[in-house]
Amino acid sequence: MPPAGIPPARALPSKESSLFKEVLHYYEDRQLKKGLKAADSILKKFPNHGETLCMKGLILTHLGRREEGLELVKQGVRLDLTSHICWHVFGLIQKGQKNYEEALKSYTQALRFDKENMNILRDAAHLQTQLRLYDGLVETRHTLLRLRPQLRQNWIGLAVAYHLSGNLAEAKTVLEQFERIVKNVPDYDVEMSEVLLYHIRVLEDLGEYTEALTLLDANAKSRAIIDRVAIQEFRARILSKAGKDEAQQAWQGLIEQNADCYDYYKGYLSSRGVDVDAITDENRDKALQSLHDFSQQFSKASAPLRMALELASGAKFAELVQPYLETRLEKGVPSLFADLKSLYRSPEKRDAIESAVTALLSTLQHPPTVPSPPDTDPTEYIWALYFLAQHYSFLGNHKKAIELLDEAIAHTPTLPELYMFKARVLKRAGDPFGAAKNMDLARTLDLQDRFLNTKAGKYRLRAGLVEGAVELFGLFTKKDAQSPSHDLEDMQSLIYLTEEADAQLRNGNLAMALKKYDAIHKIFDVFEDDQFDFHGYSVRKFTVNIYMNLIQWEDTLRSHPAYVHSAIEASRILVRVYDDPKLASKPSSESELSSAEKKAKKKAKKAEKKVQEEAKKANPNATNEDKGLDVSPPKDEDPDGTKLLQGPDLLERAVKVLKPLTTMAKDNVNVWIAIYDVAIRRKKYLQAVQALNHAHMLNADSPELHIRLVDFKRRWLSLSEKPSEDASLATSSAILKLLPDEVSVEVFNSQYLQHHSSRADAILAAAKVSRTLGAPREEVEASLFNALNADTALAIVAFLSEIRSPREEEFRTACQGKFELSTLFLSPADLAAARKAVVQKDPVAEAVEDKAETIS
Repeated sequence: MPPAGIPPARALPSKESSLFKEVLHYYEDRQLKKGLKAADSILKKFPNHGETLCMKGLILTHLGRREEGLELVKQGVRLDLTSHICWHVFGLIQKGQKNYEEALKSYTQALRFDKENMNILRDAAHLQTQLRLYDGLVETRHTLLRLRPQLRQNWIGLAVAYHLSGNLAEAKTVLEQFERIVKNVPDYDVEMSEVLLYHIRVLEDLGEYTEALTLLDANAKSRAIIDRVAIQEFRARILSKAGKDEAQQAWQGLIEQNADCYDYYKGYLSSRGVDVDAITDENRDKALQSLHDFSQQFSKASAPLRMALELASGAKFAELVQPYLETRLEKGVPSLFADLKSLYRSPEKRDAIESAVTALLSTLQHPPTVPSPPDTDPTEYIWALYFLAQHYSFLGNHKKAIELLDEAIAHTPTLPELYMFKARVLKRAGDPFGAAKNMDLARTLDLQDRFLNTKAGKYRLRAGLVEGAVELFGLFTKKDAQSPSHDLEDMQSLIYLTEEADAQLRNGNLAMALKKYDAIHKIFDVFEDDQFDFHGYSVRKFTVNIYMNLIQWEDTLRSHPAYVHSAIEASRILVRVYDDPKLASKPSSESELSSAEKKAKKKAKKAEKKVQEEAKKANPNATNEDKGLDVSPPKDEDPDGTKLLQGPDLLERAVKVLKPLTTMAKDNVNVWIAIYDVAIRRKKYLQAVQALNHAHMLNADSPELHIRLVDFKRRWLSLSEKPSEDASLATSSAILKLLPDEVSVEVFNSQYLQHHSSRADAILAAAKVSRTLGAPREEVEASLFNALNADTALAIVAFLSEIRSPREEEFRTACQGKFELSTLFLSPADLAAARKAVVQKDPVAEAVEDKAETIS
């Protein structure tokens, strides 16, 4: 008879029962081969024992036999649906596959049959945190604390759970109870110090400043809190919030420790009643005097001087900015313009800066035939020219900027910054090829400088020279990597992936562009998954304050500009392919690879084979390797991105990447335009009109919105079969607010053009709508010649090409006349020649190849 409470199908004789305990022991000790052997011994006699089947499946999964192991686990669960071991194992497998929702369901099932299993409860708590199920998390942490109140981490885990769920009062109560019962805390205990700081943080968030200060001062005095800087920062911040007079002294103490921290100065001024973000004429002099005193006290600190420039105005600003500029130009600070650029929001300050630098330059200049005065500093002269070039380029006067840079280069032809900024000016002026060429010149001045090589590669990508860029990046990536691109993707280089994806898109290679955008999305998935380990680690190690910051950061992860940009562009590609499936035709993958990539692939295969051979020689008997539950990166079966572009459910994939942006980037009008484009094709009319409403609230005059409003109205009126009555009523009501029935789409378009006749992007939008409504091509073409604007000229060229306008070349010529420095409007043959000139072989390029093997 089996023991009471154990189902007959699960019961094992004593010998097999002992063997099963050994299986568990071997798994925990990672003696997987022995565990597998023991499991097979049980299954010979009891082939339908669910728990043994699950354990065997788990071991096989660790040994790399994932599919076979998963099937055994599923079989084991079906055979014993009331075993907490089976459900726990199934949850482990699902967690390893990053399927957190299903894993939590399995853990919940396991807890039904073993409510007090500590391992399952802890794992369930981590999954609930990962999925942001904070109410369930509080309940789970309560159970853990009830079962093991002697474990300090269970108290902190419950406090954190309450904090995450928004119940700060309960978090405070738990921390107070914990501090009352904790005994025998050693001196300088880092963990207890972190707990106390966390307690003070909770009190601060609750607004209980007096209690927070009392707790802080008591534990600082007893040295229970050992982070002295944190003590000072907490104290200064809480005193300021409480409106205490001691706040000023607290902030001053922090400034004395770090005189270049802007936040400390802001806190100090705030304690004196000055809000630097809302400065008034009444308190401006008071703030400037304080900053002046600090600059006298800390003569090497730049923060008080720079903050004074933000707050000063008029003659006082001119008085302060001149010595600030002179000192940094004399020292040769390349980032000076970047430092002062935020001041250009004020035309008055911008003009004062220009006057100061121009006056300084005039004292440094002298005729070429006249020797330099003894006190003239050639370094200051060069950096003054450099600064003014940046100044004029920022204002859009690119010709003047290039003249100044050429003068500086003639004086000092060995300064990389001059060529780098000339490249930037040319890029802004619409000459990506000249920009790439000049960035290459900068790179050749220091061939081992990774920054210069990286910038040169980036500018080649901007010029559409993907192969040339990859060759440059290959100088510094791993030599045994599959390719430089692959290595940079492994390193999660968002800037590289974004630039290459954009370059591929400009070159018309939709497949590779989508592949790179998809790689960016996967990196953010990894960022999201990486937090899982911290749910247990941070509570166990008491690093709670930084953990709370991590959770807040993860909650806004997909608001990152790289994700927003890639999601919008990927959805546009998917919509284009949905509209025209011919775009997904397969290119020749071999021809897309550069010679550098082909060479790198061969090297990578050789290196991988060599590593495997060396591993076998070093340990020929190694057969018990734990390959782990984590999903290993799959082999790239789609090197050219064709399968991704030709994949099914194009619109559903677009919905998936755009979904996070409805909350993470809801103030971006382009997000709602992209959501509309997908929704209207999925025939989700109410969702489409809601997206238009959001876009209208953000920017009612948006040209892209104008195009979509007309598009929706035409689609809606042409529907032969409307959706359900409620959906139709809601949709009709919403669209009437945006485009009333009494106004025809033709009149609506004409009114829009009249209201925005000076905006080039609006003219283009109106032209696109006119063409859609059947307006004569000649009329559409004529309207576009009034829109010679740098931001829209290329888009107009593309539109003229799309409608096969015979006046496309005429428009290009007009653009060339207006944008003299631009090469974007050259004929295809001239463009090809300009592109070729960027990577043309020269002695310097030959030297780079010779040195490539020696550069690390």
